[in-house]
Amino acid sequence: MDKMSVPQYRKVAALALVAGLGFSLTACSTKSDDDTSKSAGGKTVITVDCQPDGSQKDLLKNWNDDVAAFEKENPDVTIKSVSVGQQCDNPPDFTARLTGGTMTDVFYGYMTDLQQVLDSGQAMDISQYVSKDTIPTWDSVDPALKAVFTDDNKVYAVPTKNYSMGLLYNKTLFTKAGLDVANPPKTWADVRAAAKKISALGGGVAGYSEYSAGNTGGWHFTAELYSQGGQILSADNKKADFNNAQGKQVLQNLKDMRYGDNSMGSRQLLQWGDLLTNAAGGKVGMFVGAPDATTAIVQTFQGKYDEWAMAPLPGQDGAAKGTLGGGEGYFFRKDLTPEQVKAGLKWIAFEKLTPGKGQFDYARAKPQNQPVGLPQPLLFANGSDAQKQEVDLRKANQNLPTENFALFEATPVPIKGEPANAQAIYAVLDSAMSGVLTNPNANIDELLKTAETKTNQLLASNK
Repeated sequence: MDKMSVPQYRKVAALALVAGLGFSLTACSTKSDDDTSKSAGGKTVITVDCQPDGSQKDLLKNWNDDVAAFEKENPDVTIKSVSVGQQCDNPPDFTARLTGGTMTDVFYGYMTDLQQVLDSGQAMDISQYVSKDTIPTWDSVDPALKAVFTDDNKVYAVPTKNYSMGLLYNKTLFTKAGLDVANPPKTWADVRAAAKKISALGGGVAGYSEYSAGNTGGWHFTAELYSQGGQILSADNKKADFNNAQGKQVLQNLKDMRYGDNSMGSRQLLQWGDLLTNAAGGKVGMFVGAPDATTAIVQTFQGKYDEWAMAPLPGQDGAAKGTLGGGEGYFFRKDLTPEQVKAGLKWIAFEKLTPGKGQFDYARAKPQNQPVGLPQPLLFANGSDAQKQEVDLRKANQNLPTENFALFEATPVPIKGEPANAQAIYAVLDSAMSGVLTNPNANIDELLKTAETKTNQLLASNK
């Protein structure tokens, strides 16, 4: 959920799959053997988190193969990979890890995490180390994404994913409901009308589905407020700015669908994995998300790519006035040696920012049925050398029905980044979202007033 946005779809997610694996905070502590020595046998040693957890064997093998290839190219570096399970998908767990000081040397965070990382005092200013020498494609990385991890002209992290939000819809359910797959909803009134028709199919199908827990409700409130032309905070980031006609319209749209039409289903308080499980099971007609939500639907929850298409985020009376973009990157722990920082940057360059390698190794991903062809992560600036290489490789290896994203790509909506202190504010706004989705008598004015008061208290306490 951050400004990348274009960010990778920001997984606010507590993945249902890994949620049950029981990773503890101690699982990601590296103090026992890596803090005592920053080198071994003359080699520079670094720990890196968010190694795939093994639930998808191909992804874990790819990571391990990449580590081996990187170490062969850089024989003076040893990468120690750490899997921390849901802590790389669930913002509250990240906060707990940060507070406990159990991050790895090179640690993952959302674009929304910069402020809390700075407040923790745990991250290093890496400005002097980031260059074409350590990251050959650095000049191609979108400046807007670099800015997300920059504070007071100091760089604290390297962006590695980026996404923006739109309207995902189930083509199978659209067809069954008599809706035109090639002409998806353009306004929230259109969404409401389509949701009524889809929910009328019965069988527990929600015409439109929405988050309202685990910080995801606030995340979506923000995206939908942007569609209205609104903003979460005042320009100086000192006051809440959502308790107004635009914020009320967001909640009114949802209340009308939830209780006016009963087109959102009775089960609410959904988090990321909950909604996508329902979507994969053919029980959701539409929801707001980023392109890679379809990847999760297929890979984690056993859905089908062919069923899902994506349109721009709807607006209130016409085209959306904005959409939310976000993403993620890697920070560096403050106590690292220069050699460790340089090694970490080279690893990120190899695994995350080089067309044809790591996350951009489309030739490897295609036969594994990993998704190739999604319009993300959009890390490189339009027209840059790396962007041209990435697009060419993507087109040469695509294995998805990319026409399903054609409308989304052809009709871009202005992208707004996530607000300062985003995760804490999202947690506050969860209450407004859950209130309007679980109580038919919910008072929208009161919900927004309460959220405004709590947000202003939060901002005041962070000064």
